[in-house]
Amino acid sequence: MITLKEMKTSAELKQFVKYPFLLYKNEPNWVPPIIADELDSMDPTKNPVFKNAEAQYFLAYKDGKPVGRICAIINHIEVKEQGKPKMRFGWFDAIDDIEVTKVLLNKVNEIGKAHNLEYMEGPVGFSNMEKAGLLVEGYEYLNTMITWYNFSYYKDHFEQLGFEKAAEWVEFKIKIDPPDKQNPKVKKFADIIAKRYELTPLQFKTSNEIKPYVDEMFGLLNKTYDKLSTFVPIQQYQIDHYKEKYLKYVHPDFIKCVQDKDGNLVAFAITMPSFSKALKKANGKLFPFGFYHLLKAKNKTSTAAFYLIGIDPEYQNKGVTAVIFQMMQDLFNNRGITDVETNPELEENKAIQQLWKNYEHELHKRRRTYRKDL
Repeated sequence: MITLKEMKTSAELKQFVKYPFLLYKNEPNWVPPIIADELDSMDPTKNPVFKNAEAQYFLAYKDGKPVGRICAIINHIEVKEQGKPKMRFGWFDAIDDIEVTKVLLNKVNEIGKAHNLEYMEGPVGFSNMEKAGLLVEGYEYLNTMITWYNFSYYKDHFEQLGFEKAAEWVEFKIKIDPPDKQNPKVKKFADIIAKRYELTPLQFKTSNEIKPYVDEMFGLLNKTYDKLSTFVPIQQYQIDHYKEKYLKYVHPDFIKCVQDKDGNLVAFAITMPSFSKALKKANGKLFPFGFYHLLKAKNKTSTAAFYLIGIDPEYQNKGVTAVIFQMMQDLFNNRGITDVETNPELEENKAIQQLWKNYEHELHKRRRTYRKDL
């Protein structure tokens, strides 16, 4: 018999967060999150997303043992302001037993109906700035810091239970040319564009130098992606939260910005050293050695990950991407980075995918959300 228990207390939420450590303990490509960060993200006193969202967490048990988990989420901005009657779900993990999956998803269905919502979709986070998507291709690769890993049977479970594809994301591996193999015409073109539109590249040496630009970066992000079907506007309190949560992980060298002649931000890119292998070694804990592994990865790695990129729509067809990419190319060469992995990009977002056309690249992962009417 399969039973569900709602996780409410701090001790219970810790069980919820630690369940994947049991499920994936023998999976070499699963990258564990930092347990304390996961718990903080679920704490309404620490995560401001709960000003406009609510969540419930459930563990499934069979014969007294935990066999699955799920989080049921309502984002009120999405439901009330955007008019999307959607019940979200995320943090889904389960053993290869479709009955366990069915029980977990039925609970989300039940909550959605009780709130008069019309359909459920997931896996997603509390908002669009969190992890999203079920891995459907690329199980042989480590997940990045901001993506989930899952077993291949998850997809089969969802489809057998009548769920249909909602949104799909793609991820790429990109090879970075060494300086002696770069095409000199690329740099020349970037210089021409910068001069033509009177653009100024911004370089940062400390995190404090970055902070004054963060709000403008997220404003540009809203402008870049607001036409996409899944987009939910980023709120100021979320911006403040992400500043606090992620800035500590990003070396100032890995943030590049471009201003126009009036000092307005027209493009930015945030990359991060790849923390996947460091997080594997940390195994969910910052103490006693987790900090050491993360700090080492932050300062010395041959692999990086694209986290966010924003281009003002007015400049997207003017070659400004060449300016930002030349800055990134110089950074990668100076730091000995030879491989870059993109984080998920919506399959429909062809403009972003065109950014990689001048690089040797490979589409190596796909992930998607599934939906079902309530």
